Amino acid sequence: MSVNPARDGQIGALPASMRAIAIRQPGGPDVLEMSQQPLPQPGPGDVLIRVAASGVNRPDVVQRKGHYPPPPGASPLPGLEVSGTIVAGDPLAMQAAGLRTGDLVCALLAGGGYAQYCVAPALHCLPVPRGLSLVEAAGLPETFFTVWSNVFDRGNLQPGQTLLVHGGSSGIGTTAIQLAKAAGAQVVVTAGSNEKCAACLQLGADRAIQYHEQDFVEQVLAFTQGHGADVVLDMVAGSYVARNVQCMATDGKLLIIAVQGGKDASFNAATVLMRRLSIIGSTLRNQPHAFKAAVASKLRETVWPWIDQGKIHPVIHACFDASQAAQAHALMESGQHVGKIVLTWE
Repeated sequence: MSVNPARDGQIGALPASMRAIAIRQPGGPDVLEMSQQPLPQPGPGDVLIRVAASGVNRPDVVQRKGHYPPPPGASPLPGLEVSGTIVAGDPLAMQAAGLRTGDLVCALLAGGGYAQYCVAPALHCLPVPRGLSLVEAAGLPETFFTVWSNVFDRGNLQPGQTLLVHGGSSGIGTTAIQLAKAAGAQVVVTAGSNEKCAACLQLGADRAIQYHEQDFVEQVLAFTQGHGADVVLDMVAGSYVARNVQCMATDGKLLIIAVQGGKDASFNAATVLMRRLSIIGSTLRNQPHAFKAAVASKLRETVWPWIDQGKIHPVIHACFDASQAAQAHALMESGQHVGKIVLTWE
């Protein structure tokens, strides 16, 4: 699809190329390098975004190491979420999404976010909520799409139920705490330091468990008076699966969204049977277009008003200039952050 100003409502003249962060070869943070890339062209259903900020996420690190290739047809550049300005796109798609050129949006991507410009499906874009900066908005899509589709769509978390979140101080964790509390649930989290536990409690968690010092199974059962967690959001897997099963409520749901603790797990299948437990795995990046569009619609209908009302606010730990992408990745891998890490382009 061309980007003809007369047809598409393009904003100004667009450059032929752009700066972007490429992965030179699989490896450590130092393999990230600034490069010059052709400007991406929006196809049917797409918009072209001039990027103000790019969110940094754990899957970006895994891709950099060579273990998480982009889906077929996606940009090979890392980056799964951005904020910025729509500068061109498919007019019909923009109309269907309620968007226009010049709108400030944040967007979920399958790749290509570490760049000055990126292409995104119009239906995967959301308006920047009132009162949020573009840096803050860049930290919304990946974690909010992930938490909503897992905790609420698959996990069916209800008011009054208990959600257990492992990695409560991560971008996913800080988002899950706030969404679950806004929805009227109780939230228990695990975190690796007293400082991180304190940050989770400040965000609204009802109980924070320092997993180096306390056994989360005992603590969850004590907090819930033996009932157990109704929904568990787990980014660890490995040995945590068996322990999650031990502290889940009857009819509980375990959502595994990453395997940072290992791919292999052994657990008591009899407990799963007797308590009617559900163990559900999912990834977001490879989900079909319609799935992500449906999640975007639910977020805009339910969660964006919560943000407008001040019930939820993205937690930004650090901002780096895009030229410092390697430092941003090093911080992500250190685990010494609470909330989101963002790259800025403007």
